[in-house]
Amino acid sequence: MKNYAELIPVLKEIVILAKKKDITIREVLQKLDHYGFSLIALLLVLPFMQPFPVGPLSVLGGMTFAALGWQILQKKPTPLLPKKILTLRLSEKNWSRITRLSIFIITLSQKITKPRLRHLVNGSSGLKFEGGIMVAGGILMAIPFGVLPLNNFFPGLAILFVTLAQFEEDGLFILIAIFWLIFSVFYFSIFFFGIYLLGLELIHYLPNWMANLV
Repeated sequence: MKNYAELIPVLKEIVILAKKKDITIREVLQKLDHYGFSLIALLLVLPFMQPFPVGPLSVLGGMTFAALGWQILQKKPTPLLPKKILTLRLSEKNWSRITRLSIFIITLSQKITKPRLRHLVNGSSGLKFEGGIMVAGGILMAIPFGVLPLNNFFPGLAILFVTLAQFEEDGLFILIAIFWLIFSVFYFSIFFFGIYLLGLELIHYLPNWMANLV
């Protein structure tokens, strides 16, 4: 599938095929072609779009996004996943849920996106932007910040916007994704700077505190 206009019909076709027999994730990804990257990233990023840290899951999720981005940069035609996942057969009920959610998000995104700045989403430049943003967003998400609020949310926004950019060839969403990457770096830098200042304060008061203990 090379044409965006075929995406929703293909998703509906997957459900029809699943009614006849359980189909594997590999079969579905082959039908989705390059859009498999965007759909996987879109579905995976949604659980991270919350204000609270999700612990070790953020590391696993972040590395998954980074791996998908790296595969895009390597110009892989479809996502390369572990064999156990690719050969996993899902029922019509499961595929129906997945495709309904995907179609809902794609339809919703069509209300706010439109084809523009296509040089940012098409060709080799588009692959570099798409893959690079996903790698950077994944790495930022994978940094274990512990109790820092929104540590997954801001990199997740970058990944969300770069996936939506692919559906409607909207280069403006690539620029928005880059903004959220830069904002994430700024946000994390403020956190580390605060930790640094706190450390200096502790070092300053430590001798007096130790003296009082003695």
